[in-house]
Amino acid sequence: MIELNSGIQMPEIGFGTGKATTEAMVSALHAGYRLLDTAQMYGNEAEVGEAVRLSGVDRAEVFVTTKLNNGNHDPVAVRETFATSLQTLGLDYVDLFLMHWPMPMLDVDYVDTFTAMLELTEDGRARAVGVSNFTPAQLQRLIDATGVTPAVNQIEMHPYFPNDEVRTFCQERGIVVQAWSPLARTDQFGDAVLTEIAQRLGVSTAQVMLRWHLQRGVIAIPKSNSAERIAMNRDLYGFELDAHDMAAITALDKGEDGRRGGHPDTFTG
Repeated sequence: MIELNSGIQMPEIGFGTGKATTEAMVSALHAGYRLLDTAQMYGNEAEVGEAVRLSGVDRAEVFVTTKLNNGNHDPVAVRETFATSLQTLGLDYVDLFLMHWPMPMLDVDYVDTFTAMLELTEDGRARAVGVSNFTPAQLQRLIDATGVTPAVNQIEMHPYFPNDEVRTFCQERGIVVQAWSPLARTDQFGDAVLTEIAQRLGVSTAQVMLRWHLQRGVIAIPKSNSAERIAMNRDLYGFELDAHDMAAITALDKGEDGRRGGHPDTFTG
């Protein structure tokens, strides 16, 4: 568990629900995952809530994250669509509510959006508020304007795109970093460096990549619809990467050429 600056505890390994079936989400909870990451954009909040109920796991033990959709940045839309998310999830609260993208090209200022999101913590409907895909400059502007440091910044991160500038900035300021696409959509599984480490340690390439995230102090949220891979992706505590392995993986950095998603300064959704 990792403590957020709001004082709540967040699991260091979670399950990404994008394109996941309800059955896969239930399998993840039965395999021991206690973090489910969804978003208004994914259109599966109802399935996430149903998976929690079907799993038999106490709601209080499951950390649920959802994210504000890109067209809902107006403060009024923040409040209305968040209420809809809770209704769709069938939950009284979410543990973490993130702004999915900063969307600097919108007429609505993301500072105003974040301010409206903070109001949702006042009655406990959101236990913590953070952002996703924010650069250091965008984060600093948010902090300066509101006086509040986001609890989490969820960003693209994998061995071909370690995103170290953002990671360092966040960790120095007590912002927990969470990696989306931590396995880079599986296209790095055949990498020679990762394969050699995996074979030497007797684990999968995915496990090596996820362990690399954890040892960097980053929360990872892998996705899968396979019960076997779901369980394997959480089995990360029986081995460690040494300093040489960590450096070799980080050296796979391809800079901007390694980025799979949009750039926060220009992404328009």
